[in-house]
Amino acid sequence: MTEFALLTGQAFNGISLASILLLVALGLALSFGLMGVINMAHGELLMIGGYLTYMMLQVLPHGIGYLFGMVAAFAGTGIFGAILEMTLIRRLYGRPLDTLLATWGVSLIMQQGARSIFGPIGDEVTAPKWLTGSLNVSSGALMGLSLPVVRMFIILLSAAVFGLIVFIILRTRVGLLVQAVHQDRDMAEALGINTRRVDLAVFALGSAVAGLTGSALALIAPVTPTVGQNYIVYAFLVVILGGLGSLLGTLFAALLVGIFSAGCQIFTGVSTSDVLLLLFVIAFIQFRPRGIITISSRSLEGS
Repeated sequence: MTEFALLTGQAFNGISLASILLLVALGLALSFGLMGVINMAHGELLMIGGYLTYMMLQVLPHGIGYLFGMVAAFAGTGIFGAILEMTLIRRLYGRPLDTLLATWGVSLIMQQGARSIFGPIGDEVTAPKWLTGSLNVSSGALMGLSLPVVRMFIILLSAAVFGLIVFIILRTRVGLLVQAVHQDRDMAEALGINTRRVDLAVFALGSAVAGLTGSALALIAPVTPTVGQNYIVYAFLVVILGGLGSLLGTLFAALLVGIFSAGCQIFTGVSTSDVLLLLFVIAFIQFRPRGIITISSRSLEGS
C-alpha cells in the first residue's frame, strides 16, 4: 500500500466514524439541544434498534429482511420514545439534573431487561449480500486501498438522514413549530402552539433516528445490552462541540471528531487518541464555550 493510499484510507475511516457519530448525535441534538433534556438512555435506544433488526432477520429472508429491520427499528424505537416522553420525560422539563438521573435509571433497567431476554453475549446481524465486500484499488496512487461497502452505506445513510431532518426542521410546518418553541416557549404557548405535542414529536423523532442508528451499527458490531454505552459519551461531545440546538454545528463537530480521532490513530493507539480527543474538546470549549455554531434562543439563555 502506498503512503497516499494509507492517508486516504485513514481519511475514509475518519469520515466513516464521523457518519456514525453524526447518526448517534442527531437524536441527542434534538432532545438535548432543542428540548434541554439530558437523555442518558439514548444509548439504549440504539440497542433497541439493533435488537429489532436482529429479530426481524430471524423471520424474514436476509435479502429483504434487513430493509424491513431498518423500518422496524425506526418505527419501534420512535414509538418507545413517544411512550417514554409521555410517561416520564414530560414531568421533568426544566429540571435537567432530574432528567439525567431518571433516564440513567431507565438505561439500567433496559440493559438488564435486554440481558434477561437476549443474554449477555452479543447477537450478530448478518449483512445482506449487497452490503458485503469491499471496493479495492489495484493500481495507481491508491493501490492497496480497500473501502468496505457497508461503511460506504452507513456514510450515505447518515447523509440522507441528516438531509431529511434538516428538511423537516426548515421546510415543514412541524419544523416551524419546533423552531418557534425552541426560540421562545412562553411566546409559542401564548400564540396557541401546543408545546407538549411539539416536544412529543421531537423526542419521538430523535428516538426513531437512534433506533435507525442501532440498526446500522448492527452491521459492523454485535448487538449487546451495553452497545449504546460505547457511543453515548462521543455523542454528547459532538452535540456540545457543535453548539446546542445547531444541526449544522453537529455535522461539523462529527466531522471534526471523526477526522481528529482517525488522524491521531495513525501515530498512537485508540486509548491515547481518545485522551487527545478529550483534551482537544476541552481546549476548544475554552475558546468557544457555546460550540462551533451559536444559536440565540431564549430557552438556552434561561437554562
